[in-house]
Amino acid sequence: MIDRGRHSICGVKVNAMDYEQAVQRIVDAAKAGEPCAVSALAVHGVMTGCLDEEHRRRLNGLDLVLPDGQPVRWGLNLVHRTGLKERVYGPELTLRTAAAAAKHGLPVYLYGSKLETLEKFSVNLQKKYPGLQIAGMEPSKFRKLTPEEKKEVTERIKASGAKMVFVGLGCPRQEVWAYEYRDLLRMPLLAVGAAFDFHAGTLKQAPAWMQKRGLEWFFRLTQEPARLWKRYLYLNPLYLLTLFGEFTGVRRLPTLMPNGQEREQSFG
Repeated sequence: MIDRGRHSICGVKVNAMDYEQAVQRIVDAAKAGEPCAVSALAVHGVMTGCLDEEHRRRLNGLDLVLPDGQPVRWGLNLVHRTGLKERVYGPELTLRTAAAAAKHGLPVYLYGSKLETLEKFSVNLQKKYPGLQIAGMEPSKFRKLTPEEKKEVTERIKASGAKMVFVGLGCPRQEVWAYEYRDLLRMPLLAVGAAFDFHAGTLKQAPAWMQKRGLEWFFRLTQEPARLWKRYLYLNPLYLLTLFGEFTGVRRLPTLMPNGQEREQSFG
């Protein structure tokens, strides 16, 4: 298992660790009933924190922020000499965590996306890992929740007997959710985004050769150009520029941490 610490990439603290270490941390927290808010971030996710100080505090308040995108892994290796040989890809982390949950008898709750996607995702996970217990599932309302609704969501998840939650609300909403519910639920909360659609079979993944070369963003751009062109054509060059500033020491963004503000602005 590899854990080489947590380091700033564009002001966001990212854990330089491998799949095995990440899954072990998640399983240990689930068994102990301890909070563990987790996200795997690609360039877009890192830049949401880079450009928004409040969100940067949230991201830096998560327990694990993993290098989902190859360019994030490259950034860790370039700026901090971590020597990571592979990224921790969110959809793959989802499968490995599901396998561990099945092995250790840890029920999983699915939160977010659409009901039809959740149903397909649940069926496919249980086919792949027959011992996996799906404690419950709940689609997104695609809006901010009222305080009463947030309380009800918390109570439903607790009552389900779940030991961890897979969260698929899209970036950055799912990271906000994991941050806000961390202390309410006190269990691992995995913000895994597109993993829901990938493993439900409703969205194609990039070919392995594109993933390895950091071209997954280009594949997704060709799939959803109208929605994603601004994200990639603006944020990718800005990421490289910001990373160059960190590497040369010309400009380093402060790694802002949560300042104790109440976790209340909920999206579901």
